[in-house]
Amino acid sequence: MSATYLMPTYNRQPISFTRGSGSWLYTKDDTPYLDALTGIAVCGLGHCHPQVTDAIQQQAATLVHTSNLFGIDWQERAGEVLCTAAQMDSVFFANSGAEANEAALKLARLYAYQQGFKRPKVIVMEQSFHGRTLLSLSATANPKAREVLHIR
Repeated sequence: MSATYLMPTYNRQPISFTRGSGSWLYTKDDTPYLDALTGIAVCGLGHCHPQVTDAIQQQAATLVHTSNLFGIDWQERAGEVLCTAAQMDSVFFANSGAEANEAALKLARLYAYQQGFKRPKVIVMEQSFHGRTLLSLSATANPKAREVLHIR
């Protein structure tokens, strides 16, 4: 790989993909690789599926993004389906895994405070990694990830 202008926040592998199809990723010389990471679990829908591609195109032609500061009809309907299926009162749609983990940690702390715990603790797994936000990093046991916070 050539020089990069990207911060070294990831230990990048010496490979680059130029396209995908279904569960496969392809390098510039068309060498296929099975995509077992799916964007680190961000998008496990495969690559270039015609129905997913069509849905994205239709949505992009209608409305690309609206802040959660406003009502979003399809989000209300999806929330109702999820709450009904999970027998919950409400859901939170996050923009990323880091935001979802941050919200989960905050909700856990809030619940603990409501139960009378003055100093709630979060139990983490050794060699874990939960994201790059401050709260997620403080809840990780991975020493390398905690170095950024100067936490011992």
